Amino acid sequence: MASRLVQQLGAHNTAGATATALAGQIRALVLDGRLTVGERLPSERALALELRRSRSTVTRAYGLLEQDGYVSRLHGGGTRVALPHTTVSAGGADDDSAIDLSIASMDSTPGLYDATVRSLPRLAALRGTSGYSLRGLPELREAVARRFSERGVETDADEIIITSGALNAFHLVLATVGRRGERALVEQPTFPHALEALHRHGYRMLPTPVDVDGWDERHLTDTLLRERPHVAYLIPDFHNPTAATLSDAARSRIATSARHAGTHLIVDETTAELDIDRGWSPRPMAAFSPSVITVGSMSKIAWGGLRIGWIRAERSLIARLLATRPSFELGTALLEQCIAAELLQEMPALTAHVAERLRAGRAAVATGLAAIGTGIPLPPTSGGLSTWLDLGAPVSTALSLAARDHGLILPPGPRFATGGVLERRLRLPITLTPERTAEAMDRLRLAWDDVMSGTSSIRDDMPRSAVI
Repeated sequence: MASRLVQQLGAHNTAGATATALAGQIRALVLDGRLTVGERLPSERALALELRRSRSTVTRAYGLLEQDGYVSRLHGGGTRVALPHTTVSAGGADDDSAIDLSIASMDSTPGLYDATVRSLPRLAALRGTSGYSLRGLPELREAVARRFSERGVETDADEIIITSGALNAFHLVLATVGRRGERALVEQPTFPHALEALHRHGYRMLPTPVDVDGWDERHLTDTLLRERPHVAYLIPDFHNPTAATLSDAARSRIATSARHAGTHLIVDETTAELDIDRGWSPRPMAAFSPSVITVGSMSKIAWGGLRIGWIRAERSLIARLLATRPSFELGTALLEQCIAAELLQEMPALTAHVAERLRAGRAAVATGLAAIGTGIPLPPTSGGLSTWLDLGAPVSTALSLAARDHGLILPPGPRFATGGVLERRLRLPITLTPERTAEAMDRLRLAWDDVMSGTSSIRDDMPRSAVI
């Protein structure tokens, strides 16, 4: 079985690589968070065998990384991931001047302040309590259940648990139903922190492809029925990062296949309300099978700082979730729940604000791409957090590293995948203000020019291989 380093690199990406190139690829994995500080890397001999390269090439690559401070090597202790002792910054820029495109999130809704003020009487009535709740405030659970019902799946408050965000909800689900050593079906690409959560809970990944034009439904359902994974994690609405949406018919077939396979289908609806101009509204995936587990949150429609999420599941699973939750947290803060209960009463205003902001961000990204002159148009992006670009050549990691020299933090395509693939792809958020996006696109143009100036053959191929 391949080491985790080789899985992240992708053996095909290292074919013929020089020691300098191999060191650069490993450094990119460290900077991008795909290799963690302190993680032990394979020995020189083992890595050389895995990559089918000479040991001297691997020794030289590790030496370059050690010289720059990205690994530490101790006699008898192996080689471990490290970071330089000096602060790593993007091109010498301080934190305030760098633009971080690794986080696709908007600033707070204009209604957040008013909702906070309106929530104070509700909070005052709770001052005699512990300040947190294991299940969630009844009025907030009722509001979340009502929103599910409005979207097409009848839901009762007893089928809802309030959590501290969607990722917290996902971890709670895995802590309850998880089974180490089992397989998990995941979209490729997908939300990176979901992959990390599944790895942490001991799952082996079964990727199924998604692109801007949607899912390979046959591959997905065949994998469910043939491999019978223990869990499957899907983002069916404005998929992160491709912005694709599953049709109702596809949702029904996939939910049915998961039920027949005995797979726990976990659906992430964090992006479900981020509609710009899709023109139609699918029903929640839970409408097609009672066993679907749904997680969602307020982070994308209100504010990332409002750490409120939820789980919708069958009552029997809700009971198990409640029994598991105290093992790692005692509940969700009541103050944030009070604010969320107020905000959920204003969903039309919230979604209208989100659509306006995302529309402006999408236009700014399109303008920036045109100014770069790559010949890559904006792919269909009717909502969601980001647009998913085809760069026409495997330069995503190189572009990400070059972007840091210009004060731009830009995760490469492989950050959203397993096995080091998707080097032709790049996620660009559409969540920043137009002014901030314009500045980010200017910096991206400079990084692109840096990459292209040293790779003339890729530049020449670009117009012919760009996305149409």
